[in-house]
Order: sequence, then structure tokens, then C-alpha cells
Amino acid sequence: MPDSDASLPLAPPNPPTGLLGQYDSDVTVLTAGDKTIILVGTAHVSQESVEIVKLVIEQEQPDGVCVELDTKRFEAISHPNRWESLDLKEIIRRQQLSTLMVNLVLASFQKRLGDKLGVLPGTEMLEAIRMAEKHNVPVILGDRDVRVTMRRAWRNTPFWRKSLLVSSLMLSIFDTTEVSEDEIRNLKKQDVLSEMMKELGKEVPTLKVVLIDERDRYLAKKMVEAPGKRTVAVVGAGHVAGICQTIEQQQSVDLEELNYIPPVSPIWKMVGWSIPLLIVGSIAWIGWQKGADAAGENALFWILANGIPSGIGGILAMAHPLTILTAFVSAPFTSLTPVIGVGYVTAFVQAYLQPPIVRDFQTVAEDIAIPFRWWKSRLLRVFLAFLLPTIGSIIGTWVGGTRIVSNLF
Repeated sequence: MPDSDASLPLAPPNPPTGLLGQYDSDVTVLTAGDKTIILVGTAHVSQESVEIVKLVIEQEQPDGVCVELDTKRFEAISHPNRWESLDLKEIIRRQQLSTLMVNLVLASFQKRLGDKLGVLPGTEMLEAIRMAEKHNVPVILGDRDVRVTMRRAWRNTPFWRKSLLVSSLMLSIFDTTEVSEDEIRNLKKQDVLSEMMKELGKEVPTLKVVLIDERDRYLAKKMVEAPGKRTVAVVGAGHVAGICQTIEQQQSVDLEELNYIPPVSPIWKMVGWSIPLLIVGSIAWIGWQKGADAAGENALFWILANGIPSGIGGILAMAHPLTILTAFVSAPFTSLTPVIGVGYVTAFVQAYLQPPIVRDFQTVAEDIAIPFRWWKSRLLRVFLAFLLPTIGSIIGTWVGGTRIVSNLF
């Protein structure tokens, strides 16, 4: 396997001919030394894309098939009922509940889109894998781990843009806009997910770099490194231009660099600890200056300022009574440490006391798009028990912190 920084002598794209004669514009043929890459650009939600993928692999008889999937996305589309085997308490313990929620939102979006278009997004990838297995050739999962992509995107997003992304994601959950017949026809002709990423990239340019440009380079490198001299690669149409550019310009690609997740800035760690230090220090200083009674009053105010809104959050989530009590008791303490938030504590308690049943996992893709079902589903109620006490604690931290610091003067 060539070194990740080595460049190969690559030729520009040739007119695609293959055994079919002249392919249409969805197929591009690239050469890298003595290696041929037949690049198929798909729309992700088009039955026509499924058919062209099947046809190209059948006719070209490649040594391998490279698909725009990583291990997690492959599992997601090949095991649609995978949610049923999730260990929710373990996910909460690892503080990965927010990641799971994003995945559920995407799964819900894909299902709704698939219901409207008649083709579930990713079907052409499954067809490529099926054809590879039929011809007994290896499948190369050519995309970067989606968790790495999301973490790099989050770390590269300016602080003031993060709230915009979160709010946009939450609003998209309940988007019930009907898709017209003309829009459906257009969706079938384009790479929907890539188009969404491009639109997002216009608002936050750093996101386009991570979500599109970096993955173009990553995919191109994996295709060049694929075993054999003839590879069919199946990717969303939005990635074709970037992949071709990477190969044509003989760009060096370091996969280790693209897989690197920047650490949290020491500044943010200092900010995270500065708030609890400020609160505790202020109460101690008040005690030193005004006596133990004054310090006790401020400490009690902190407890109530955090505990009451967090407990109300638990009530609004219609959580178990013990979960509500946990929110009230734990919020004053978890708000004094950036290590764990009250939401993870209350979500774990809720999942333990009222664990989701199999049906909740089976219907989550539909339930998540309908507001009132969040309170009917035990699984989604765990998310409510995570979100609402967290919001309450944030409010309480600002109210309590402002009051205590003001008492210094």
C-alpha cells in the first residue's frame, strides 16, 4: 500500500466507455498509474441510480467495489432495526446521548424522505455491496468515520455558530413541509445530502471544508489504495467533482491528518472550570467578609436557583418522580463541574426506572417527528429527561451566579 503522502502518476478523466459503450454523465473513468477507477455519481434517493450501479458493476467486472460509507453508516443502512439492540444506559454512561439523538434525527429524515420518494437513501450503496458479494469481490468502505467527521465539524465551528446549528437541527425534526411532485423529480436527480451540506457550508464555510472537501480527498485516497487494478466507486454526485480534482491534480492526501480530532482548547477548559471556581470563591469570600450566615444564604440560593428549574424541567418531561427529585438534588452540584451535566444523570435514572421497550425503538423514526409522541415514547422521554433539566440548570446557573457575584459588592 503506498505511503499516505505519496503522489501517484495520474491521468485526467477519460471518456467512459467500458463494455456498455458510452456511459451517461453519471459515470466517470479515472486512471491512476495502471489502475482504473470507474466513478459512479448517484443521487442517493433515485431508483435510476440503483439501476446504473447494478449495470456498471455487472458489465465492468471490477476487482473491488468502493462505496461512500463508513462502518457506522454501513451498519445503519444494512441493519435498520439496529436500535433495538442498543444498550441505552451504556450510551448515557459514555456521555454519547447527544450523538445518538443526532443519528435518530438523521434516521427520521431519511425515512420521511424515503417514504416520499419511494427509495430509501442509501439503497444504491446496498445494491453496490450486494453486487460485489454476488461477484465475490471485496467491498471497500471508503468514507471517513462519521464520528470523526462530526467531531471535526463541531470543533471547527465558531462558538457563536454552534447554537445556530443546534437550533436548526431541532427545528428540522418537526418540519412537515410537503414536497411537490416537481421537487420530488429534482430530488431524484441530485445528491440530496451533499446539496444540504453545501447549503450549510454557505452559512458556515468551515463546515463545508470538513463535511465535503475533506471527505472528497479521503474518498479519493481510499479509491487509489483499493486492491486490484479495476475499481468501481459509488459516491454521491456531489463528491464527484472534488474526487476528480484530487486525482487529476495529484494531490497528496494524509489519512492520519484527516482522521485527527483537534483537542479541546485549554482556554475552553479554563472557562469551564472558571465558573464553578467563581461561584465557590464568591461564597467563600462572602463568608469571610460578612459571616457564615451570609455565606449560607448564598449557598442556599445557589441550590434553589439550580434545583428548582432543573426539577421543573423533569416535570415538563413527565419523567419518573425519582428522576425529578434527582434533577433537583444533582443540578446544584453538576453545575459546579464541567465533567458531567445534570442531563446525563437524570437521563440515566429515567432509563433505569422506565427503560424503553422494543416498540419504542421500532417506531422512533416516526415518533421523533411528531411532538406529542415524545411524551408517549419511553425512549424519547429519556431524551426529554436529558434536555429539559439541562436547560433548567443552565438558567439556574446564570440566575444564581449573577446573584451571588453581585452580593460581593
